[in-house]
Amino acid sequence: MRRTVNVRELPEFDPARYLDNKESIAVYLTGILEANDAALLASALGDIARARGMTEIAKAAGITREALYKALRPDSAPRFETISRVCEALGVRLVAQPLSTRKAAA
Repeated sequence: MRRTVNVRELPEFDPARYLDNKESIAVYLTGILEANDAALLASALGDIARARGMTEIAKAAGITREALYKALRPDSAPRFETISRVCEALGVRLVAQPLSTRKAAA
């Protein structure tokens, strides 16, 4: 017997629950960066900050908790300085890599 699942009844996925170590954070951010979407990056950094503790990350980044929430909401466009300070507070670094030959040609 097949059972139909209503997607609206499923619990909302929260990536913060799975971002509990540096490796999972790095893999998550790498995938997000490949999307080349600034708002998605801000939202992902917000997921990581929630996983690590928003108050702690805000303090380490030198910004208020409220400003951090505002900067990292899904529809935001934070300044690069904010992204850089949050990444440092999270203990991660954004790294540039050359595109593969196949991707560069496309």
